[in-house]
Amino acid sequence: MPKKSFTAEKDCSRLDVYLSGYMPELTRSAIKKIFENSCVFVNGKQAKPSQSVKCGDGIEVDVPEAKEYFAKPENIPLDIIYQDEHLAVINKPQGMTVHIGNGNYEGTLVNALLYNLDNLSGINGVIRPGIVHRIDKDTSGLLVVAKNDAAHLSLSKQIEEKTCHRQYIALLEGVLKQDNGVVTTYIGRDPKDRVKMAVVPEGKGKIAITEYEVLTRYQGYTLCKFNLKTGRTHQIRVHAKYLGHPVVGDPVYGIKKQKFQLNGQLLHAQRLEFTHPATGERMSFEAPLPQYFTEVLDKLKPIE
Repeated sequence: MPKKSFTAEKDCSRLDVYLSGYMPELTRSAIKKIFENSCVFVNGKQAKPSQSVKCGDGIEVDVPEAKEYFAKPENIPLDIIYQDEHLAVINKPQGMTVHIGNGNYEGTLVNALLYNLDNLSGINGVIRPGIVHRIDKDTSGLLVVAKNDAAHLSLSKQIEEKTCHRQYIALLEGVLKQDNGVVTTYIGRDPKDRVKMAVVPEGKGKIAITEYEVLTRYQGYTLCKFNLKTGRTHQIRVHAKYLGHPVVGDPVYGIKKQKFQLNGQLLHAQRLEFTHPATGERMSFEAPLPQYFTEVLDKLKPIE
């Protein structure tokens, strides 16, 4: 692991901000990971990203060697709901990671896309070609994939401007009292477990807004519809836990003892609506709940 040592030439209120200016070749996520791996030192002492920098401080950074991975086409069947020369809409199964990384280099949606589709946008590089937005590995349902850069830019802008609508269905633990509502919090890394996300104070995370509506109340459970107004990591799962009703089967934010034999959370991206990048046509798609989801619902008794 190569080391880079230098002397601070000016004061700065935050060390991570100083490093991003001094080492522009590193992305913000790369700098964050370097801190998480305890690879930054100031005057010989391990440093935190939030600490201030004084002119003359000796800074040492252990920069991990860059590893480049290339996604390879794999003959993996896909449920392609729609496709044309500009985009494709995929119904992703539970258990499939969207793109390679974090030890997942095979069997991802990207590997399958490279085999099944003729073109993919290149904006996200060789690791995430075509990927405009993601859903969690153990969340099933719809996502749109861009086949060219123009489509990618248009779809990304729609997500940013909240004109791309994403609707999810989830089964929650317990019975929600409210028929509907809006959850507005800040979501960031859990200070007690950096692998998880959590509701955090303002300034410690990004704004997260989720609309919810009760569809059916069962004895001990609630089937809910969720509309995302922002797109934070694990947003629905974190907000469901925040409501006191985590998603059934969620191995990270749910209850430890599960009544059902599940391989992940009962969370499904059911509906997707956006404007076609080339034609301007408003398009909407729906994907039915997967069988393992409906089998659980069939076992439950609705509350009259």
